[in-house]
Amino acid sequence: MDAGLKRELEEKVHAGERLTREDGVALYASDDLAWLGGLAHEVRTRKNGDVVHFNVNRHLNMTNVCTASCAYCSFQRKPGEKDAYTMRIEEAVRLAKAMEGDNLTELHIVNGLHPTLPWRYYPRSLKALKEALPQVSLKAFTATEIHHFETISGMSASDILDELIDAGLESLTGGGAEIFDWEVRQHIVDHRTHWEDWSRIHRLAHSKGLKTPATMLYGHIEEPRHRVDHVLRLRELQDETGGFQVFIPLRYQHDFVDMKDGKVRNTLQARTTMATGAEALKTFAVSRLLFDNVPHVKVFWVMHGLSTAQLALNHGADDMDGSVVEYKITHDADDYGTPNKLTRDDILDLIRDAGFRPVERNTRYEIIREYPGPDGSRRESPQPMRV
Repeated sequence: MDAGLKRELEEKVHAGERLTREDGVALYASDDLAWLGGLAHEVRTRKNGDVVHFNVNRHLNMTNVCTASCAYCSFQRKPGEKDAYTMRIEEAVRLAKAMEGDNLTELHIVNGLHPTLPWRYYPRSLKALKEALPQVSLKAFTATEIHHFETISGMSASDILDELIDAGLESLTGGGAEIFDWEVRQHIVDHRTHWEDWSRIHRLAHSKGLKTPATMLYGHIEEPRHRVDHVLRLRELQDETGGFQVFIPLRYQHDFVDMKDGKVRNTLQARTTMATGAEALKTFAVSRLLFDNVPHVKVFWVMHGLSTAQLALNHGADDMDGSVVEYKITHDADDYGTPNKLTRDDILDLIRDAGFRPVERNTRYEIIREYPGPDGSRRESPQPMRV
């Protein structure tokens, strides 16, 4: 990067000025990861100090039957396929109750777009889950699922959200975003929910008082300019609604192991390589620098591995996703080496070992409990990791 441009970008960040599209593309073009990490660390420290947030959550996928066949997805099954499943509501409640231990605070629910399940299944499921787990926040359904519910119910998204909120919904999930730019999206997504509907549904959710996450699936066929465009669309929507609590970059995964039925559903992998650890850290850093109006950036350790997740905390991230027991959407794809579960103590150790102070939160980012930070006698205060 030209030295003058580098100084200009540094001055903008130090002054808290908003970065432009051209600035984002220039940051991705830099090969000085230590410099990028330092700038992002400055911003995350300004916003969140030495804190790393986490929550104790579990993931529940009530059906993997899906009308779509997205190019990157290994989770979906067609009706009648081996390993296709759909839970009865009673079964979902029984499974959720079995997850209740360890002071669980959040249940994260994402499903396939089932072609024949009636709309009423979904609010009834939430109502039953909330009755069984009244202290647990329900973070459920992507904007893609809400759009699907419009189709199968004939109702508007506004009425659908009202009914789901009455049943116990506290937040949508951030999925279905992938990459918004149509140049890329047309090759990776096989459903009808694109930027116009995704943003419409999150705008509606925000107008009803819900706070939601936003995601980006990176490291496949997109280019850095598409990542910048994705973030800036979300930043503009955040200017309007203020409803996004956290941004979550998700690393695209290959199918390292064939599925149980012998099929590899990820049709992208023959022409893609996964993002390296360095590319992941750059993505976190640039995202943090561009997203001046979203308070948190989360690293989902299941998709990045534990070491990269720790390093991301020094490159802009201030949130490490919780103690997931089974995340089928990724673990149906990978043999990446990440565990199925981290306990609360595991997360505390990872955060402290990275040099930060753990703070347990709930879905609304309200503080539940603060924990001691790293042992100051053997570790310096958190500093940007030099890579």
